[in-house]
Amino acid sequence: MDLTILYRGPLASCDYDCPYCPFAKRRDSREQLRADRVALERFTAWAAAQTGDRISVLFTPWGEGLVRSWYRRAVVELARLPHVRRVAVQTNLGGRTQWLASAGAAGRDKIALWCTYHPGQTPYERFLGRCGELVALGIRHSVGIVGLGGHLDEARRLRAALPEEVYLWVNAAEGHTYTDEEADRWTAIDPLFPYSRHPHRSAGLPCRTGESVISVDGDGTVRRCHFVRAELGNLYDGSYRAALGPRACPLAVCDCHIGYVHLETLPLYDVFAGGVLERIPAMPLSSVAPFARGD
Repeated sequence: MDLTILYRGPLASCDYDCPYCPFAKRRDSREQLRADRVALERFTAWAAAQTGDRISVLFTPWGEGLVRSWYRRAVVELARLPHVRRVAVQTNLGGRTQWLASAGAAGRDKIALWCTYHPGQTPYERFLGRCGELVALGIRHSVGIVGLGGHLDEARRLRAALPEEVYLWVNAAEGHTYTDEEADRWTAIDPLFPYSRHPHRSAGLPCRTGESVISVDGDGTVRRCHFVRAELGNLYDGSYRAALGPRACPLAVCDCHIGYVHLETLPLYDVFAGGVLERIPAMPLSSVAPFARGD
């Protein structure tokens, strides 16, 4: 089967402390870090053994994974496997990037980074320099920012500095309501911002999660996505496989890109064809049909 896995282990520590981040930040103890490493190594070993499937993985840690050696090692090991199609990671790009070279040319073709710039947490020039390193290494990546008013000038500055082919996305700030004038400013930077501006009605609508996309935690518990708590089984005993199939969304709305991108009622699989996990559009954004508020 073709299976996309969103993996989120117990790691919750981060080198940043963004005031707008909805995730609880803490310093993990040595024991907690060890547990996260063991869980990730178990997942990597499982993925390596699934030679009869075609697997894509997006790491979505609560904290920052790539400052930890076991996440860097997992990315490289998975990218070297012939049955793994893509390995993507959400990251603040705060760590070094040269480790990516060890994946080899074929491995680097499979690796992709979803990079978020956090003004006030890292120097602008350092972040931009890391983006340049990714270009030099041939690593596919998107770059984004949270759409807060105080970030607007930084977002414009970043858009002007990045290569044209690097997509700069804007996430609507959680709990923030945008006037049409404010939304237009962000849409001038990211033509797809209207998809992020409002939560999407999803109740009863078909979604690929639970069929070809699953969420996995550090214990191997499988759910359809990060936002629906009902369990489908366990990854390691194989019990989840019998539960896979088409199913409608049970939630009233979906307001996170890693969730609503999989809604079959939205055209985002066409917009991001070949780059759904790393949030990289497949087409010039000028050719994307305007978002209809009724969608």
